[in-house]
Amino acid sequence: MKHIPNILTAIRILLVPVFLYFILTDEYTTAAAIFIAAGITDGIDGFIARRYNVRTELGALLDPAADKFLLVSAYIALAAKGFFPLWLMVPVIIKDAVLFAGVAFLRGAGREIKIRPSIFGKTTTVLQIATVAYAMLIDSSGTLFFALAILTAAITIYTGIDYVRKEYRIQTGKM
Repeated sequence: MKHIPNILTAIRILLVPVFLYFILTDEYTTAAAIFIAAGITDGIDGFIARRYNVRTELGALLDPAADKFLLVSAYIALAAKGFFPLWLMVPVIIKDAVLFAGVAFLRGAGREIKIRPSIFGKTTTVLQIATVAYAMLIDSSGTLFFALAILTAAITIYTGIDYVRKEYRIQTGKM
């Protein structure tokens, strides 16, 4: 049971190039099915890790990296294919790039990082996944998609700022 969450995370990482292949070949229904399957592995690995208390350091590093790899790849590919406007793709990429750079910098400086997933972070992930699935399976040009895209962009920006602000306070001791 101990290795199942990490195996599921590895599967999610391996599904990213498969997902991208189907996007690039305009097979959007298949791409959406693979994307949703990858999203389901995320939920299952997290459930197993918490339920059976089999969290590992490797899993703590790989799981969020796999999520970011999948989502950033999806947003770039879908923007390139015209499903997403650039104003939706850019906040997703910038948020993840800033957080990745911050973590790398702090670790490189020998600092302990205390970023913990927040309700806003989890909401951001759910909205980003829902936006991808909605665009590929239903519509990427209607009013409902536009509202979902605005909400996703806004909560992504807020979450990025919130994580940076919280970690800054922790690192500087300005609680």
